[in-house]
Amino acid sequence: MENRVCVIALIIKNREETATKVNQILSTFGSKIIGRMGIPHREKDISIISVVLEATSDDIGSITGKLGQIPDVKVKSISV
Repeated sequence: MENRVCVIALIIKNREETATKVNQILSTFGSKIIGRMGIPHREKDISIISVVLEATSDDIGSITGKLGQIPDVKVKSISV
């Protein structure tokens, strides 16, 4: 299966409860991650994370599926 370049966008509420779970999942796919940027929005009490990775469609589906199962985490992805 061919690798694709993908951007995953995460909006996280309740960072104290979710950050560890999000980071564990991202670490699992660390070898596929090209870059990551996180921005806290303190006034809204949310964090925004963008992750760029190169992976198979199956891996992309797996990571977005696992992240999407975490309460207070919204996930969207786009790939080429």
